[in-house]
Amino acid sequence: MLQGRQIQQAVIEELLGQARAGASGALVLRGEPGIGKTALLDYAADRATSQMPVLRAIGIESEAELPFAGLHQLVRPALDRLGALPGPQSAALAAAFGLAHTAGSGLTSAGDRFLVGVGALSLLAEIAPVLCLIDDAHWLDRASVEAMLFAARRLHRDGIVMIFTSRDYPGAFPARGITDVPVPGLDAAAASALLADRDVALPPWQRDQLIAATRGNPLALIELSDHGVISKPNTVAAPVPVTSRVIDAFGHQIRSLPGAARAGLLIAAADDTGDLALLHRAGLDPGELQPAEEQGLVSIIGGTLEFRHPLIRAAAYHGATHSQRQAAHRALAVACTGPDQADRRAWHLSVATTAPDENVAAELDRAGARAVGRNGHAAATAAYQRAAQLSEDATAATRRLVQAAEAALDDGQHQTARELADRADRDPVDTALTVRLLQVRALADVADGIMLGAYERDLAGAAMIAGSDPAQALWMLMEAHQEIRQAPYDHERIAATVRLLDSLPSDYGRRPLGWLIRWNAASVLGLDTTGYPSLGETIARVRDSAVATGPRALMITAAAACLAGRDDAMRDIGQALVDEARARGSIGLLPLGLSQQSWPDTMLGNYRDARIGAAEGRQLALDLGQPFWADWMCGTLAYLAAIEGDEHACRDYAGQVHAATEQSAAAAPWAEAALIVLDLGYGRVAESLARMQAAATGPAWHHPNITRMAPDLVEAAVRLGQLSQAAEAADRFSRWAPLVGQPWAAALHARCQALIASDADTERHYERALNLHDQDTRPFDQARTQLLYGEWLRRERRKRDARVQLLASLQTFDTLGARPWANRARTELTATGTAAPHPVAPDLLTALTPQELQITRLAARGLANRDIAAQLFLSPRTVAYHLYKAYPKLGISSRAQLPALV
Repeated sequence: MLQGRQIQQAVIEELLGQARAGASGALVLRGEPGIGKTALLDYAADRATSQMPVLRAIGIESEAELPFAGLHQLVRPALDRLGALPGPQSAALAAAFGLAHTAGSGLTSAGDRFLVGVGALSLLAEIAPVLCLIDDAHWLDRASVEAMLFAARRLHRDGIVMIFTSRDYPGAFPARGITDVPVPGLDAAAASALLADRDVALPPWQRDQLIAATRGNPLALIELSDHGVISKPNTVAAPVPVTSRVIDAFGHQIRSLPGAARAGLLIAAADDTGDLALLHRAGLDPGELQPAEEQGLVSIIGGTLEFRHPLIRAAAYHGATHSQRQAAHRALAVACTGPDQADRRAWHLSVATTAPDENVAAELDRAGARAVGRNGHAAATAAYQRAAQLSEDATAATRRLVQAAEAALDDGQHQTARELADRADRDPVDTALTVRLLQVRALADVADGIMLGAYERDLAGAAMIAGSDPAQALWMLMEAHQEIRQAPYDHERIAATVRLLDSLPSDYGRRPLGWLIRWNAASVLGLDTTGYPSLGETIARVRDSAVATGPRALMITAAAACLAGRDDAMRDIGQALVDEARARGSIGLLPLGLSQQSWPDTMLGNYRDARIGAAEGRQLALDLGQPFWADWMCGTLAYLAAIEGDEHACRDYAGQVHAATEQSAAAAPWAEAALIVLDLGYGRVAESLARMQAAATGPAWHHPNITRMAPDLVEAAVRLGQLSQAAEAADRFSRWAPLVGQPWAAALHARCQALIASDADTERHYERALNLHDQDTRPFDQARTQLLYGEWLRRERRKRDARVQLLASLQTFDTLGARPWANRARTELTATGTAAPHPVAPDLLTALTPQELQITRLAARGLANRDIAAQLFLSPRTVAYHLYKAYPKLGISSRAQLPALV
């Protein structure tokens, strides 16, 4: 019977009840060692055993460098269902557990490390309802932590409960988004009841002082009650260091054992498998552990040895001398004979080795390569780092530190990557290694929003290899250019990227990628583009080469298209990235692709697609710890909300975007653009103009979103009678629009001209703008031009002509759900003496959430739930739940009715 744990038990009961009803949930039980976290897991297991399967795993400190070891412990009983999973998820799990091999690593492998979490979620859903208990999660390997937490954050209607335990020191098992339930010490009444349950008889004064000294820690109460912690009455019971005193108590028990039993316990403590066959090969005789079993320190069941408590393992291990621990690890290394034990062999050798040893370093090097192949980048980082420490050759040590830094970067550990790169010996003789280090630092800087630092590193790297590898130098120059374009404006630094092009050998500076850099720089440097090859053809040729180079090159090309105002090209590249991510199961790549797809979809007027993509991408980016892409898609969602007049959602999403800094102005302009449109739509013209003026004269004035705001600034300034401001903004836009070379930009330029022209020329400019709009697919921009034209015609007392434009704009605004703009058009139409039509009823699909709409679209195309789950990285049960919720909203009762509606 548990004492004093009613709160924690109630939370567990609620989760189990939800699982029985088909819902899911997760929590973390946090507390100091011995506080009773494992007892609560046992309670949960007892309550669930008759109703659902129970899977368990435990973090072991010595397993922290073995990728996916903890996850494999957890799902091993369910691996016979692996074949039921979507192909990419099944392949990712098989590779993670060493059941198969995937070529490559990172974003281009058959599956990335986050897909392992999706696969684990789907595997658990196959046997749901299921209870997953993960003890000592602070000692899990990082790959398992990422996979388990990703799965936990995406739990929905799967009937899965995940309960973790962790110590409560700072930084222990950070689990953002998962409910934390503290497990404190027992109060006096519960502690007294616990002692009574265990037949511990103490004088009242001694009992009370023991409770106070141990702060109600259950394990300390039991283990220290007969160790003389409290020897005499005292008015003040000083707290004792619970962990160290409990370890001392266990150590006292271990020291009382025969020498052979102590030696066997040390080998078992140095091992992480509990596999008796392995321990026997390492020199442990199970019969010699009988005294330890009799004292309850360990148990041997079947072919497995288990310590009763992790602190017993710690006492057995740390109570030995350093040389004894080394000998135990050497014995275990010799015992690890199978190919599936190569990683354990390498790590046991590394622990047993204190001086440089190239043979051991090489084994760790190979372990790092295997970890990369399984997407266990945290384990690879540790392996390469330790291999560098044991390297006998300085160049080999530098190479291994570079590999460790690159693996840390792939793992999302930007600060670790930066520190490892700083430790590497920057040997000027090995230029290739130096450039790799610069790239690591640059990518770490980008991830942390340090755009100026990233620019300096990429520019330096490009200069170093301009003669030896001009093709790679070109890509680094493009990255440097894009990084400085996302920093506060710096004319000289932007110009430096163009000057370096001319220093490249042969014709490299005149290749398509070089021309694209020049096109991107032209608008902010005032370059003459006469004689430049076609921008559209240049982007197409760069895209073709980027496809062969890899996903990062495609992303760079999409960003270049954005800078150039080529939304159609950006959207196509974004779609290619999304398609590749879904086909390969590269979930880490998906937010990048969705960001490059959803923003141009917004600009092109594909609002429904944009909302679906941005909503999916934002949630994935948050789950994956990709704040830059989360910012981008928050900006997109804020802009869509602004068009619809949803002020609360617009400000909420805009508020989630990180503010501009001295190093970066990358994301803030996306949010600012949304707030400008929101204010303008609601007639808060002065507020909108103030925002635009601040943005247009601020350090991020060269950001593409600020440049695109010039027509809005012209409109607001004209409405407030600030004609000089309007003329200046129109002039600025007139220099950019021809560089874009697209009908939509020319149409907005013509609209600006109409707003500032004399009455004699106004109509000509409006008519030209509408003709150009007809050549593009941007209904919101076209309707705004029609609205402004209609307002001008009404002021000119041409009411009949005005009604034509105003009615057309109203119909478009209503269709788009742009309520503030529709209200403005309706007011103007009424002022012409004609009753405005009632708002059109929204179609049924507007009642669906973005995820429901996305799933119903795929179902309407004939995809089965399993295939939809594979595309969206969900479990089939979650897909079925969303369809179940969507049918009543659509007024249908079966899947067969979907194609007619969606």
